[in-house]
Amino acid sequence: MQATPSASLTTPETLNQLRVGESAIVARVCGTGALKQRLLDMGLTKGVTIRVIKAAPLGDPIEISVRGYELSLRKREGACIQIVR
Repeated sequence: MQATPSASLTTPETLNQLRVGESAIVARVCGTGALKQRLLDMGLTKGVTIRVIKAAPLGDPIEISVRGYELSLRKREGACIQIVR
């Protein structure tokens, strides 16, 4: 008999996994130092709703809508933002 994986063992979804037109809620901003502080200063805090507006032709950067304004982020920066759909 196999055990099913618990929610704590699954990899959390991140902002860079969203497709154009999808929305999510920020669950956590990971990382340390200047990058984390910069993301928090731009309004990417726990509980805020974000929506992917568009992506560059090669997928990087992505443009999101957060708190009434548009923000462009690199995919590696989006990987620091855990989301809940």
